[in-house]
Amino acid sequence: MSIHIVALGNEGDAFHQDNRPSGLIRTYLGRSPLVSGDESSLLLNATSTVARPVFTEYQASAFGNVKLVVHDCPVWDIFDSDWYTSRNLIGGADIIVIKYNVNDKFSFHEVKDNYIPVIKRALNSVPVIIAAVGTRQNEELPCTCPLCTSDRGSCVSTTEGIQLAKELGATYLELHSLDDFYIGKYFGGVLEYFMIQALNQKTSEKMKKRKMSNSFHGIRPPQLEQPEKMPVLKAEASHYNSDLNNLLFCCQCVDVVFYNPDLKEVVEAHKIVLCAVSHVFMLLFNVKSPTDIQDSSIIRTTQDLFAINRDTAFPGASQESSGNPPLRVIVKDALFCSCLSDILRFIYSGAFQWEELEEDIRKKLKDSGDVSDVIEKVKCILKTPGKINCLRNCKTYQARKPLWFYNTSLKFFLNKPMLADVVFEIQGTTVPAHRAILVARCEVMAAMFNGNYMEAKSVLIPVYGVSKETFLSFLEYLYTDSCCPAGIFQAMCLLICAEMYQVSRLQHICELFIITQLQSMPSRELASMNLDIVDLLKKAKFHHSDCLSTWLLHFIATNYLIFSQKPEFQDLSVEERSFVEKHRWPSNMYLKQLAEYRKYIHSRKCRCLVM
Repeated sequence: MSIHIVALGNEGDAFHQDNRPSGLIRTYLGRSPLVSGDESSLLLNATSTVARPVFTEYQASAFGNVKLVVHDCPVWDIFDSDWYTSRNLIGGADIIVIKYNVNDKFSFHEVKDNYIPVIKRALNSVPVIIAAVGTRQNEELPCTCPLCTSDRGSCVSTTEGIQLAKELGATYLELHSLDDFYIGKYFGGVLEYFMIQALNQKTSEKMKKRKMSNSFHGIRPPQLEQPEKMPVLKAEASHYNSDLNNLLFCCQCVDVVFYNPDLKEVVEAHKIVLCAVSHVFMLLFNVKSPTDIQDSSIIRTTQDLFAINRDTAFPGASQESSGNPPLRVIVKDALFCSCLSDILRFIYSGAFQWEELEEDIRKKLKDSGDVSDVIEKVKCILKTPGKINCLRNCKTYQARKPLWFYNTSLKFFLNKPMLADVVFEIQGTTVPAHRAILVARCEVMAAMFNGNYMEAKSVLIPVYGVSKETFLSFLEYLYTDSCCPAGIFQAMCLLICAEMYQVSRLQHICELFIITQLQSMPSRELASMNLDIVDLLKKAKFHHSDCLSTWLLHFIATNYLIFSQKPEFQDLSVEERSFVEKHRWPSNMYLKQLAEYRKYIHSRKCRCLVM
């Protein structure tokens, strides 16, 4: 007999969590006298990085001979990146522990708003423990960072924790430290109580099943085996960050060049990327007007730092390509210009690595006053109109959750003519786009726009074989690294488009979406739906979606009694039919045994207590 515990959340301090040798779960397993044989192993999910595993699995023995399996998930991103795994973890749990640090209010509210509703829907009479870890530090000033919308510096109050516990019907605990009293007697006592309750429930269910089997003394009914496990599809890790970061170094589709005050070229860049993170560049490149910005500090920063030069007598202007040469921008501030390459690398990498940027600037500028002045200018460039800058809290917020600015702000330019340098013609309509993003995110388009092809010199490019809605969904993924198909049919169309342009991660996302949708359908809906599952299988094979085609074959075999009655079942190839018949559920052997058993029951004219 075993007990499965799932622990969610990070109880470590956001400012000092690297110095914490162990967390709540690890400390309990190491100190509890009821737990022995603690053995842990890291399980890396395909969507995680090596430096940050999605969850840690601990296996130990409790109460002598009870197997204890604990999955400790400090990163809530598993609910975004791998919904399939997270749902299985919650669904198979006997006890759920939600832990957080009382000094990390931002993470608490983010979890409460985004992830608690998901957990609440998945709960099925499973006991929940909410553990508030740490001693509250109230002396920190409220955050005034322009990127923050609430008081990030405050602590999570006891009232907020109790309210969250009421929403989930959970037990609320406050653990001021990870010592023997709070871990062994307080947290351990509550956890072990629920462990005993789970064991009692499982023992009771086991006894009921045994009683049912012993109550029938005639011929036993045939035992229906569980269907074969479905193949597990692992999502491909995102390379959105590196794609846009590499764009700065490959120098493709450059449309702006920065010069120092002596008119010497400093660095090349892309308007679309700069405008995605900065209202200063939006104002500089006429994407927005001063009336739209309505922030004097942004307008003043733009005027003080940059000037556009359109002089035809500019040095090197004659060597520039004809047609649409890059825009020339003079950087007026010499100190800022000397650090511009580092600043652009910081922006292209997601604008969250503040410590690395400061270190790079200090290497070039020895004077601390000059370093602070350049950092302040960078803050002004990244400033949101109408808000006040606070670098300290910016670093705290972004180091805790290093999101790319682009995956939300680039969506502002999706299917918009602003800064667009290419137009796709689809089904009689046009869709504007930006070569720099397409080249960075799609290797096929990179070859198309930079090779000896017609598209490299053409502005209007026809697209065949996909609908406008599907192509817009494809572009949305390239711009934002996310997509949300409306249904299975649209997901299949998007998968075909992704295969056409060789975007493998989008293919995997569509595969997972289709699988999730089919798995969530009850048998009655599967029997009545109009979707041709065999046609879906053939399309998956034709477009080299091997994972999806293998999964669909197993899905047809597992639901054999439903799909074998459909007309399209006859369209399966000989090889596919052989596979389905071999792995069908229920098996032919079981159906024969069931028929014989029913015949026996009917002949004895006795009432079956099981069927």
